[in-house]
Amino acid sequence: MPEPTKKDDGQPEENVAPVSGDAPSENSVEITPKDKDDDVTASTPSPPPPAENGSTPKKLSIDLPNDSDPESTRGRKDSVWSLGDGPPPEDIDKLIEPPPHSILLIEKPQSGSINVGGDITFVAKVEAKDLLRKPTIKWFKGKWMDLASKTGKHLQLKESFDRFTKIHTFEMHIIKAKENYTGNYRCEVTYKDKFDSWSFDLEVKEIPEGSQSIDIRSAFKRSSEGQDDAGELDFSGLLKHREHKPEETPEVDVWEILKNARPDEYEKIAFTYGITDLRGLLKRLKKTKKEEKKSEAFAKRLEPAYQADKGGKIRLIVELADPTVELKWYKNGQEIRPTPKYIFEHKGTQRIMVINNCQMNDDAAYSVTAGDEKCTSELFVKELPVNIVKELEPVKTTVNERIELECEVSEEGAKIKWMKNGVEVPTGVRSRYRVKSEGTKHWLIIDDASKDDTGTYSLMATGGTSQAHVQVDLKPLKILMDLQSATVLLGQPLRLNCEIYPGNVPGRWYKNGQLIQPNDRINIFHKTKNHNLDIESATIHDAGDYTFVPEGYTQTLSAKVHIIDPPKVHLEALNVQDNTVTIVAGNKLRLEIPISGEPAPRVVWMKGERVILDTGNRVRAETFADHTCLTIDVTEREDTGNYKIVLQNEAGEDTASVKVKVVDIPDPPEAPLVTEVGGDWCTMTWEPPRYDGGSPILGYFIERKKKQSSRWMRLNFDLCKETTFEPKKMIEGVPYEVRIFAVNAIGVSKPSEPSKPFIPLAVTSEPTMLVVDDVTDNTVTMKWRPPDTIGAAGLDGYQIEYCIEGTDDWIVANKELTEKTRYTITGLPVEAKILVRVKAINAAGASPPRTTQHSILVKEVIEPPKIRIPRHLKQTYIRKVGEVVNLVVPFVGKPRPKVTWLKEGQPVEQSISIRNSDCDSIMFIRKAERKHSGKYELSVQVENHIDTAMVDIQIVDLPGPPQAVKIEEVWGTNVALDWSPPKDNGNAPIIGYTIQKADKKTMEWYTCVEHYHRTCVTISDLVVGNEYFFRIYSENMVGLSESATATKDSALIVKEGIFPHDTALGLYHAKSHSPFPSHSSSSSSSFSSRSSSHSKSGLQLKNPEYNDRDFTEPPTFTQPLINTFAIAGYNATLNCSVRANPRPKVIWMKNKITIIDDPRYRMFSNQGVCTLELRKPSPFDGGVYTCKAVNDLGEAQVDCKLEVKGGFTFFELMKRGVPLHLIDKYMNESKTSEKSESEKKGSN
Repeated sequence: MPEPTKKDDGQPEENVAPVSGDAPSENSVEITPKDKDDDVTASTPSPPPPAENGSTPKKLSIDLPNDSDPESTRGRKDSVWSLGDGPPPEDIDKLIEPPPHSILLIEKPQSGSINVGGDITFVAKVEAKDLLRKPTIKWFKGKWMDLASKTGKHLQLKESFDRFTKIHTFEMHIIKAKENYTGNYRCEVTYKDKFDSWSFDLEVKEIPEGSQSIDIRSAFKRSSEGQDDAGELDFSGLLKHREHKPEETPEVDVWEILKNARPDEYEKIAFTYGITDLRGLLKRLKKTKKEEKKSEAFAKRLEPAYQADKGGKIRLIVELADPTVELKWYKNGQEIRPTPKYIFEHKGTQRIMVINNCQMNDDAAYSVTAGDEKCTSELFVKELPVNIVKELEPVKTTVNERIELECEVSEEGAKIKWMKNGVEVPTGVRSRYRVKSEGTKHWLIIDDASKDDTGTYSLMATGGTSQAHVQVDLKPLKILMDLQSATVLLGQPLRLNCEIYPGNVPGRWYKNGQLIQPNDRINIFHKTKNHNLDIESATIHDAGDYTFVPEGYTQTLSAKVHIIDPPKVHLEALNVQDNTVTIVAGNKLRLEIPISGEPAPRVVWMKGERVILDTGNRVRAETFADHTCLTIDVTEREDTGNYKIVLQNEAGEDTASVKVKVVDIPDPPEAPLVTEVGGDWCTMTWEPPRYDGGSPILGYFIERKKKQSSRWMRLNFDLCKETTFEPKKMIEGVPYEVRIFAVNAIGVSKPSEPSKPFIPLAVTSEPTMLVVDDVTDNTVTMKWRPPDTIGAAGLDGYQIEYCIEGTDDWIVANKELTEKTRYTITGLPVEAKILVRVKAINAAGASPPRTTQHSILVKEVIEPPKIRIPRHLKQTYIRKVGEVVNLVVPFVGKPRPKVTWLKEGQPVEQSISIRNSDCDSIMFIRKAERKHSGKYELSVQVENHIDTAMVDIQIVDLPGPPQAVKIEEVWGTNVALDWSPPKDNGNAPIIGYTIQKADKKTMEWYTCVEHYHRTCVTISDLVVGNEYFFRIYSENMVGLSESATATKDSALIVKEGIFPHDTALGLYHAKSHSPFPSHSSSSSSSFSSRSSSHSKSGLQLKNPEYNDRDFTEPPTFTQPLINTFAIAGYNATLNCSVRANPRPKVIWMKNKITIIDDPRYRMFSNQGVCTLELRKPSPFDGGVYTCKAVNDLGEAQVDCKLEVKGGFTFFELMKRGVPLHLIDKYMNESKTSEKSESEKKGSN
């Protein structure tokens, strides 16, 4: 679509050539979405061009845009697309910062200004030579409004691409601009990572009030088919052509007819009177039907609309209520002055304006004001159609002749259109077509006809169409001189020529079927009959089949051209210095060297004496028409060397040599050595790589990682030029490894082998609280506390040094490190004064020393002895027979005290081992016996000072069995037993007895009562008819006696009422005084009397019946688990008690995980007491422990928390290979538990 141009009156003049339905616009896209106000027109597709005879009627929907409303309706906002509110007028003149330099746009949209209602186009162009695809463009108004969503009847965006110039063209058309379109616009172009933007301004100027006429009637103006003088809203050319009626029709008021007609007759009336905009007509009819408000100034207003023929006269009449009121007439808002065209008349209260010689520009809105009141009307000027008087005549001619098409119309100066095959004929300055008119005659002239001018030509007027066919044929061709084949040396001129008739026929030259375009080297010229093709310097590419094709003819002229040339190797095309090609090892090398020669030469590649074949796998040589190629798929260091090329053909021979240099990344360096280690740093060195890859080493990259990690971290981003480096910011105590990368111009080598693992370590702080613990005549004992800060290296031990006061020579007292915080310096001179210092030693070295503040005098001081009896020895010390007795009794005293042990005033036995030291005495009995029981006296003596202490030792053993166990009485299902305490109580009080029974038939023993304290008991619930034996064990603190005492006789449980006298045991009767505290003497006597009476009278005894009690119950914990603290390395136990029947299954869990077959745990269950023993727990054994009891009736569980204190240092855990995350967790838990314990102590 051509770009619209602006007219003086602000209305756009569109020069649009009709396009046939099968010829879309090439390489252009026009986006025109449906506008909200075009709901009527958008639903009906645009009609095709009218038929040539104009006789086919077409259905049409017509829309009158809001821009054509009369002035009285302009107060409302038009419901059309809006470009948004522009900036205030004062902002338009502000200076705008220059945009950044453009990298994509070769032509940028320029700022512009138009009048309201005018059209304007902004164009942006992008060069596509370096672009692989179409760039993306966006149009914006202001900062954010994307105009792609605003396209419609006021805005159109177009894109096109020129294949020859490789330029993308982007256009933005603004149609019928409004005042609020003023503002700043922006165009943004994006392609991949490229971006370009350009800002421009649009200023929409308001039309002066005198020129703001809205010619409504001209908008509705109808014209005959093919005329271009129709109004912009005229669609009558698409309606059925109606012949013009010469007779005049009386003037009819269409609005009065419409007011009185039914709505279903509106379309028919509008069609009859030539009104094409039905929707606009309905809008105005709706307005006219509104009940008008009674006017105070006008007695009679103007009619809503008037209609007049072109050249006719019209009278506009109003009647005033007050004749003295000043009256003014306006046309499209501009005041009308009296002229010969406009005549004003006064008749009483009537005011009349007469318009003479009505023309199309009189089709407008008219208004009259009287004081403050105003009334309006519209005038429609109807134009008569232009008819064709003389039709076009067909023409048949040959090329290069003159063609004239003549036609005559009914009116002078009529607007017509010339068409060719339905497309408007261009009649511009550079057009081949010329248009001529004289009066009512019109001519279309073609001066130099060509075959393309063949077609159907037509003339379109408002009243009809005339058409004729034009046929242009070619003249016969004669070949006067044909083309001649030629053989030319390379570089010599080549000339081809031929002669044909007619002489003015152009032609085209082809080589091997390709069109030849003239350039600086090829000259193509045509002079009368001669056609020539000249090449000043022939090349190999000029050889081939040449053809000359006269334009418009099927005949051709052909010739062959052969170019000969000696072979030559063009090494300069490599563009490398000294013909040396450098390639990185591992890459693919492809050397393409241009060669020339005609005919094609034979090519041989050689390296040394070895010929390179084209069938090689990794290294091969290939030859093509214009070049030869050496290919090495994966280059290696051995491919370095000189390669020779030999060319041969009929014209001669040529050789050349190319040097190939293969470079590679360097070899990895050797593993680095860590020479020195600090708290968070180390020093490392390494040797350069053995092979530098053929390029000098530029530097090194250093990486490190934690030993247990797989992630390497680079330490330097700038190359290290030296072969030493000092990594820093490492974590103390964490093992690290380092490695090296060598770098040359080719790249980075593979990493070296990691260094040996090293641990950054720091020395500890100095020991604390160094004090004198003991002094003798030749020794000094010092003690101290560990350093406050030990660090990850831990503490290996201490080194003690001393010097004689007055000297600076420090003497090492201990040849080997001591881990204790107490040390005795020996071999000192008597009464000498010395200074002592202590250093803490670890893997990082020695700490700063801690030195005594004052000198120490080497002289012993007497201290009276004092025995410090441990708390557990202040009461009787009890052990079992066979156990180890190990008693440690500390004491103090200087010099070393004399220690003596006595048992009841006598020296101790030799089986008792006594060991004494400076500070304690140890009594050791490997296997205790009962004879070792007694009171021992310990005496400690220093010169005349003595201190004594007593220790009571009791060795206990299992007791002996009870004595004289007998059946005292049998009645019903009960048996009464009696016995005497054992002779030997095992040197410990008897704490109970265990009674068991056995049926005589099976002799399997079952426990009836445990931990029974008395020496008599009644066994109940025996089975009737069974005969029982009984035995009893005695029990003390050690346990049950090794053997039991059984009854000599058995007890027979007889049935009810039967008292046998012939049994082996006979019948036992109760004594007169019962030994059982559970039976009174009266009950015993009554029972005896009843028994004797029954035996005498022979009556049977009936025992009462009792219901058995249900002893089953689900598990219930009577004693829960309690939270426990354990010491690392010492056994710990967890205890709880459970009651259940039947006996439950006990399950132990740690952190909700069942403990199964773990040798670190032992589980016991005895008489409902459940015990879990942890063997030498570590800090990782801490957690939540659960005891769960399950039987058929249910289950129950209890929990507790176990915390293990103490344990290993960070360094010890690292040596044991414990993962870092577990060490961190353990150290945090230890700190938390110590803190909570200290808070508890503080609160207590």
